[in-house]
Amino acid sequence: MRVLVVGATGAVGTRLVPLLAVHGHHVIGTSRSPQRAARLRSIGAQAVTLDVLDPRAVREAVLAAQPEAIVHQATALSGMSDVKHFDRSFAETNRLRTEGTDALLAAARQADVGRFVSQSFAGWPYAREGGPLKTEEDPLDAEPVEAMSETLAAIRHLEEQAVGAGGIALRYGGLYGSPDDAIPELVRKRRFPLVGDGDGISSFVHLDDAASATMLALERGEPGIYNVVDDEPAPVREWLPVLAETIGAKPPRHVPRWLAQIVAGEAGVVLMTETRGASNAKAKRELGWTLRYPSWRDGFRAVYAQGEERAA
Repeated sequence: MRVLVVGATGAVGTRLVPLLAVHGHHVIGTSRSPQRAARLRSIGAQAVTLDVLDPRAVREAVLAAQPEAIVHQATALSGMSDVKHFDRSFAETNRLRTEGTDALLAAARQADVGRFVSQSFAGWPYAREGGPLKTEEDPLDAEPVEAMSETLAAIRHLEEQAVGAGGIALRYGGLYGSPDDAIPELVRKRRFPLVGDGDGISSFVHLDDAASATMLALERGEPGIYNVVDDEPAPVREWLPVLAETIGAKPPRHVPRWLAQIVAGEAGVVLMTETRGASNAKAKRELGWTLRYPSWRDGFRAVYAQGEERAA
């Protein structure tokens, strides 16, 4: 297919573009700066500079590219660490999920694009009640904490618009595997403590596995939502000490909920103590998805232990 990958220089995009090219797809990749065009060409894509928040530019780019499919990977997530002001930190990504999605879908309709795949998130939006694992049929949080309400509304908008247009929304778990991953550095500096009992369930997915699931969804996925996570959602109290040990850091500090509330706000407490995990059964069953790293345990060792050896 002729595939337009929007946000092709992002964490998932840089893994997805060469994968699509190897499998015979013609890829047109977009980035926000012309300086990244050479990088796109080096990984197998035709390069286009595009501001996804400019509807006119989006329409012109889609009409010029004449794609058979669009993959919406545009986010602004790099380098964020201000959990206390959650919605403010996600403000640009929220616009990309709302205004950007609307612009892309409008252009897709005008250009008669047959397939639309978009990036969503499974890490914390599910309702904070019931069992520890959620499927795509389970509801999202009906009463998010105030600091996260705008971000959840943007996720809802993206999913409703994409699926409503006959497209696919992929709820990725916590992405890891990039040299720019923020969490290991925070753990190394002991700025990522274990809050309360650490009961919050985290779902992870390696970038390579996220890319392979995205390609499969593009090629054979039915309209709807898919959780793209590994086989082992785990509470923070379990994975955080393992990550610290893997990177050679001291064990994480323990802090009570009341102190975390002051430092990281209600959003930070929720992420560490109340979130639910996600099941990947649908993606494995319907897409034929096989993970390179079925567990974050193997993935952490493969990514971060090697980094520690190089540093030493």
